[in-house]
Amino acid sequence: MGPKPDPGEPIVGRDAELARLFRAVDSVSDDPVLMLAGDAGTGKSALLERAVRRAEAGGARALRAEGSESESNLAFSALHQLLRPVPAAVDGLPAKQRAALRDAFGEGPAASGPDLMLVGVAVLSLLSGMGDQQPVLVVLDDAQWFDRASLDVLAFAARRLDGEPVTMLIGARGGDHLPGFDRQVPVLTLGPLDDAAANQLLDLQPTRPTGRTRSRILDQAGRNPLALVELTRAAWAPDTAAGLASAGPLPLTDRLERIFAARLDDLPASTTRALLLLAAMDSADSMIAVSAGLPRAEDAAWLPAERAGLVRRTGRDVRFRHPLVRSAVYHAASLNAQREAHLALADMLRDEPDRRAWHLAAACPQPDAAVSAELEWTAARARRRGGHAAAAQALQRAAELAPRREDSARLLVEAASAAVFTGDIAWVEELVATARTRTDDATLLASAAVQAGRLAVLTVRHTVVFSRLADAAEQLAASQPAAALDLVAGAAVVRFYSGVDTQRHRIQDILRRLPANDSHAGLRTWVRAVSDPFDDRNQLVRLLPQLIAEAEARPERLISVGIMAWLLDETPQAVRAFDTALDRWELQGALPEGLGGAIGWAYVERGLWEQAREACARTTAVGRAAGLDHAVACAATVDATVLALQGDTSTARTRAEDALMLIDPLESRSVAVYARRALGAAAAAEGAYEAAYGQLRLIFTADGAPVHYHSSYPALADLAAAAVRCGRHEEAGAIVERSASALADNASPRLRALISRARGLLSDPEDAEPHFRAALADPVLEYWPFERAQTLLDLAEWLRRRRRIAEARGPLTEALEIFRRLGARPWIERARAESRAAGLDITDAAPDALAELTPQQQQIVRLAARGLTNRAIGEKLFLSPRTVSSHLYRSFPKLGITARSQLRDLMEPPLATATHQE
Repeated sequence: MGPKPDPGEPIVGRDAELARLFRAVDSVSDDPVLMLAGDAGTGKSALLERAVRRAEAGGARALRAEGSESESNLAFSALHQLLRPVPAAVDGLPAKQRAALRDAFGEGPAASGPDLMLVGVAVLSLLSGMGDQQPVLVVLDDAQWFDRASLDVLAFAARRLDGEPVTMLIGARGGDHLPGFDRQVPVLTLGPLDDAAANQLLDLQPTRPTGRTRSRILDQAGRNPLALVELTRAAWAPDTAAGLASAGPLPLTDRLERIFAARLDDLPASTTRALLLLAAMDSADSMIAVSAGLPRAEDAAWLPAERAGLVRRTGRDVRFRHPLVRSAVYHAASLNAQREAHLALADMLRDEPDRRAWHLAAACPQPDAAVSAELEWTAARARRRGGHAAAAQALQRAAELAPRREDSARLLVEAASAAVFTGDIAWVEELVATARTRTDDATLLASAAVQAGRLAVLTVRHTVVFSRLADAAEQLAASQPAAALDLVAGAAVVRFYSGVDTQRHRIQDILRRLPANDSHAGLRTWVRAVSDPFDDRNQLVRLLPQLIAEAEARPERLISVGIMAWLLDETPQAVRAFDTALDRWELQGALPEGLGGAIGWAYVERGLWEQAREACARTTAVGRAAGLDHAVACAATVDATVLALQGDTSTARTRAEDALMLIDPLESRSVAVYARRALGAAAAAEGAYEAAYGQLRLIFTADGAPVHYHSSYPALADLAAAAVRCGRHEEAGAIVERSASALADNASPRLRALISRARGLLSDPEDAEPHFRAALADPVLEYWPFERAQTLLDLAEWLRRRRRIAEARGPLTEALEIFRRLGARPWIERARAESRAAGLDITDAAPDALAELTPQQQQIVRLAARGLTNRAIGEKLFLSPRTVSSHLYRSFPKLGITARSQLRDLMEPPLATATHQE
């Protein structure tokens, strides 16, 4: 893990930090992940090494990886370094997880690229499995230089370490952005030493500085531990001018580099060459290069460098004492010497094409078509392994080395295409902007615009992004209509997120300017459905069967058609499409699937709440890995709604508020409305109807119009139910009637039923029954079971109050059965209370025992009852098998069972045998 301090090397002034690290590795801290941040030379590596020794002395297994600048462009290199010492643990993973991990490391076929989330589950399972044998400490040093693919996977695992016998310690430069670890990871910051500690460290040096020299060292070192030590060494160098005098008014790291570089002057040529080779290579290179010409650790060439304090030899290893030494050695060499070193390493690495390509690129002083081509091949290999950031970096460098401007522009657009999957919109836009300066090719420029737009639609910058996409589409409408339509499709998604009505008009205007083309009919239909699903809804619905048939062989298109079906309130067709795509192809990818949580919402509406939460788990994992807060917020609102309906109102409220924190409610009206609906459901579940009405009222404007053209309408009945219980009949009635008038004949059967239920709740008691009956009349409404059960309960309550108790019992019984099947605890209690009032003999059925479990425990129990193993459940929910097992262990006593085999019998048949089929 980089330079290991000598056992006797002192660490002063870091007692509090060391105690915090020791608490973490001794498992007496609540934080399984801790980041150690600080500038170069503040002692991060030394402290991490002490933590490793402490853990190993306590019987833990330490896995370590050290970041290096030269490896940051090699996909999964840091992860491979971390897991290389434990091949047996990799071999012990389930077949799918093992294959995903090996594909990521380039050891498998990886025809279509590994599922990055499955790679994350594999790492989590591996760490958890090792933890079954002994505690595990994962140490990631210089993590700011880790490749992006490794960071994404390790961040995925880090977020799921609660309850695992695994601790993760991360060392990183202060101020550096570390994707995936930015939020909710406690940070221990290493600042300068205090005056007492700085002086103590100077007193411990072999030659203790005094007087004016001591004052100068303290002044120039800024109380940085490495600087204090190295400036003291420099003060007694034979050429003092190369010591303290060289420090000058430079930044501290530059001062230190100059001090280290000054020590190179009197070294033998063989030592200087060996140091330069070591500086130019990465950790994986060294294993190969030693046998191909780099001096071994015992070689006399290293002795002068060791005496100069530049390297440390440990066994068969030679390491620089600090990354700044490596940087100093490399940059002190002439450009020609650097080039020769890289060419020598490239020659040594003939059997490692990716590493060889980067060394050749480092040796290129000018454009070179052959090296550019090698980097392009490296990018292709990286993409097959899921290393999108590595692929984009290789293509960007290939573009710099391409002699022809046209090739350079093409490679930049391909780099942008790969960078899309990193979620780094600034990088994508930089690549696209550079491509525009190198070509006038209309087709290539159109492709560049589409690539930039593809990611931009997933960000929270809806107003800016919509304008860019629409402007680009208008410019390309005549010359590149296919690209223009792609851009309009993206603009339609932004229109859905933002809910701004003026955007709909602009989309329609651009569509009218695009020439009709049968091959584009499906995409035009998509744009219409997303931007305005209630404009000629019936015609759009008639097109669905043909679109589904055409998409059968392509999962991404099937997902799109499923989203259209959901937008049109054809939820059964949407769920069938999603099931087919998810089950048959097991969709994978580095970007969230679908539109704003559409998959999750369809499952919620269909009563498949576990599947909804599974979809949310994936979207959340992928969204966080790509840094896409909007996708995470969309998933959070779905999750919050299910939690509220299940009665976990506290967690539901937290999830909904998290979603609101991630977006601007005025920019992203769809997420804001969904979050308010979840908060309203949580309040209603607690019987706080004034609060529920307050939340739901916010999803309609002051004059009663919907805040969002699609997501506001399904809340009409819940708004009416809350209004009735807090005396807001008149205001709610006006909103319902305004919405009914706006939808008119384009309202779906589902929305007509919800409007009828709302009218029944708000009308005079003697006029309510026809409205409730109308809300239940269409058999298709059984596909929205929770909404149907709510209406059944409303009807039953109305009948009982009219003393038509015998008539009330049928709807009550059916409503209670649906609520029980769904696990809607607050509604179960309401239905049971109403049933007792109607004289029904209500007993505590076994499934009510699930109400004692947390929603996640309920999820796990239901999946286990369907026969899934702990590993399979973990893969679905992105949990480790240990976490699944722990939840089951805590659930069994609450369920009154002792064995897994009893779960199926415990569940009611509809619950135990639930499938996705209609």
